[in-house]
Amino acid sequence: MATFDGDKPVTTSYDLPVSEPLRALMRRGWGERESEVITAHESAPWSSERRAALSARFPGKRLVIPAGQFKVRNNDCDYTFRANSAFIHLTGMVAGDIVPESILLFDPTPTGHEIILFVHPKNDRSLESFYRDRRHGEFWVGRYLALTEIKKKYQINARNIRELDEFLLAKKETLVHRGEDTQLDSAIAAHEKDGELTIALSELRLIKDEYEVGEMRKAVDATIRGFADVVKSLPEAMNHPRGERVIDGTFYKRARTDGNELGYNTIAAAGSHACVLHWIRNDGAALAGDLLLLDAGVEVESHYTADITRTLPINGKFTAAQREIYEIVLAAQEAGIRAVKPGAKYRDINNACMKVLAEGLERLGVLTVSATESIDPNVGIHRRWSVHASGHMLGIDVHDCAKARGEQYLDGELAVGHVLTVEPGLYIQPDDLLFPKEYRGIGIRIEDDVLVTEDGVEVLSRELPRDPDSIESWMKSLQNR
Repeated sequence: MATFDGDKPVTTSYDLPVSEPLRALMRRGWGERESEVITAHESAPWSSERRAALSARFPGKRLVIPAGQFKVRNNDCDYTFRANSAFIHLTGMVAGDIVPESILLFDPTPTGHEIILFVHPKNDRSLESFYRDRRHGEFWVGRYLALTEIKKKYQINARNIRELDEFLLAKKETLVHRGEDTQLDSAIAAHEKDGELTIALSELRLIKDEYEVGEMRKAVDATIRGFADVVKSLPEAMNHPRGERVIDGTFYKRARTDGNELGYNTIAAAGSHACVLHWIRNDGAALAGDLLLLDAGVEVESHYTADITRTLPINGKFTAAQREIYEIVLAAQEAGIRAVKPGAKYRDINNACMKVLAEGLERLGVLTVSATESIDPNVGIHRRWSVHASGHMLGIDVHDCAKARGEQYLDGELAVGHVLTVEPGLYIQPDDLLFPKEYRGIGIRIEDDVLVTEDGVEVLSRELPRDPDSIESWMKSLQNR
């Protein structure tokens, strides 16, 4: 399988040679295929507004936002390509239409910016690349959109990526969203304000527009279906030595059939694995009597992802100790959700959750100080059992807007259009001698996706049962027991 350096193929030891007669034959005898009817995508007007907002923030400056490059998994095999989130947000392009190595350019004009998407276009049959280039050749990866089709579908001007250099030759103050394309980073000198562009791209995603909220609803609905699939698979998982893999694979099937991909690596943590916050090995047993902490999300074709966690009794019934810890976490989550409303501080959510968790731990007799003393940030001993924050922004990235300034995020106020998670948890390690034996190895997290509305909050994932009785009834109905 050849790759290309310009028009010249770079071959490997196992590439078959191409004879002159074959080369000549491959250049002729091709007709025009019937093209699908292209209409403007529903994301187009929204992404146009986002581009306009970014343009207004950086008048007179050239902005360069790459889609990103292929990432090698091993030898000549790449990971599945996924464009960087800023590029997705500004173009509105869905997964199958984004061409790796594309570049979005904001070229300054006296009145704003000329915005151009530079891409590898639909293959030209006069070039060898269409049948020899394993990364961009149509015979290998399928047909790309023509430049005219991109313009029609996404309402953005598109040009051949080979024309990019002539635009970059003009001496203009240039800011680059770095870290996504090594060739671009090397070709354009770093600017002291590159970081300002990256911050702006992140903050631009803080408030979701109507299109984005609709995509989040799709992602949540698909994820709920995935959780139901997992519950149905639990009898099989209990009878497999690596039951977590059965669970992982079951959810992945839903992500691929109803969406584009997983929004992040699934956490399918059974038993004490639930006490490992990012347990993604998913190679353990799923035993009756243990809990399953399932943290998973479907990423839909627009790249928006859900992020939901439920902690489920694998055999369908909570033990007394499991239920006791679960109800503390549930009460904490409900307090966190009540704190979500326009004008509230983002930190209010975590504070509300942590207060309830500390009070629960005090009742259990494991705190060496009162709950009131513990929630003082200078004390915080309750965090031995809950070390993570109780939520984060959500959108194209599972931890969305991560480069936003602290005053806009952690120390900011909630506003209509914020989408975030509320996800308190308690984790009692299997060797934690501060707890009686029946509690050790219990890890519980409950996570829902919420939208800040004018009236307060909408729990987007409300259709997925949360309280213990509802969970047990739901599991029983899905397993026909």
